[in-house]
Amino acid sequence: MSDSIIRYELPPAGITLLGYVVRRMHKTQLLMPVPELISANKTDEALAKIAMYAVTSSTSFGRAYYQPQFNSVGAEISEADPITGAQVWAKLEASSPTYLISYSATMPHGDIFSGREEITGTTIGLRGLGMPAPSKFNFKSGSYSADLTGILTSELALSLIGRTRIRAYGFLNFNDNQGNTGKLTIDRANKIKLEINNKEIA
Repeated sequence: MSDSIIRYELPPAGITLLGYVVRRMHKTQLLMPVPELISANKTDEALAKIAMYAVTSSTSFGRAYYQPQFNSVGAEISEADPITGAQVWAKLEASSPTYLISYSATMPHGDIFSGREEITGTTIGLRGLGMPAPSKFNFKSGSYSADLTGILTSELALSLIGRTRIRAYGFLNFNDNQGNTGKLTIDRANKIKLEINNKEIA
């Protein structure tokens, strides 16, 4: 992930947690080909696009410039993706005992990606501070639908010289209503392994 992307997600003027989540989801160009793929009966390829969006919209890689400001419970933020015009929305449902965030992206042609993640706490390890987030996602396009579940952990890799970095690792399992299934893993180096119908495609 380029520095320009993480700088967009964590702008110099500062941002709230929900604002950061919304900016993180501003990668909806990945979903733009999905309706055409579904129409062409290439639902396996469509599911792959949805899975890639799910993982990239849930993770950040780059310099951790600062910690976003926390929102109050019930707060909502909505901001259109400047590239596609998709309307992205996020809400803080709860902050105790865990942070529960729900969100959605409504595409210009009506497709809807929605999800929720639960930040269960912070783990301390040799590689940094981890924040596991069990997550569930759903995608709908006409009569087509897909469901994805997994755990994506954001991690702060601490540095003594002020160059703390944010990264992520974890997995997703997913399926759609056309009989396709798949799984995805992402590691700390931002390497993604994607399988659809037991065939590795990335």
